Amino acid sequence: MAVKAVREGQHTITPHLVVNGGEKALEFYQKAFGAQIGHVHKTPDGKVMHAEFKIGDSTLMLADEFPGAMCTAPTAGGSCVVLNLYMEGIDKVFNQAVSAGATVTMPLGNQFWGDRYGQLKDPFGHIWALGQHIEDVAPDEMARRAEEAFAHMSKA
Repeated sequence: MAVKAVREGQHTITPHLVVNGGEKALEFYQKAFGAQIGHVHKTPDGKVMHAEFKIGDSTLMLADEFPGAMCTAPTAGGSCVVLNLYMEGIDKVFNQAVSAGATVTMPLGNQFWGDRYGQLKDPFGHIWALGQHIEDVAPDEMARRAEEAFAHMSKA
C-alpha cells in the first residue's frame, strides 16, 4: 500500500508553535482550549522536540526553543510560527522555493519519523518546513530511531 504524502488526519499546511516551556504550554492548551495531546517526543534532557495536538478538527505542532534554531519563542523576544507544508513531490517544491529566493536552513532529507523533511527561510523572514510523508513508523521503532538520532547529534 502506498504511503500518502500528507499523513492521515493532517492538512497541507499546519502551524508549528515555538515556545519556551513545551510541557507547560501543552498543559495550558489542554486546560484552556480542550486540546487533545497526541505524539510528544522529547530530547534526552526533557525538552519537547516535537509535539502534536488537536483543538477541534485542527492539528498544531509545538516545539521548545533550541539554541541556534531559527525561531525564538515570543517570551525570548521572537514571534515565530513554523509553517509546515506537506505535499507530493516535495523535492521539486523545495528546489522551486530555493530558486524563488528562499534560504535553506535545514537541507531536505529522510528523517527518522518517516518524513522527507527540510526547512527554508523565505525572503520575508518566515520559516517553512517542507515535508512529504514517506513511511509509517511504529512507535517503538520511532523511539529507537530517535534515540539513535539524538546520540548522533550529541557527537556532531
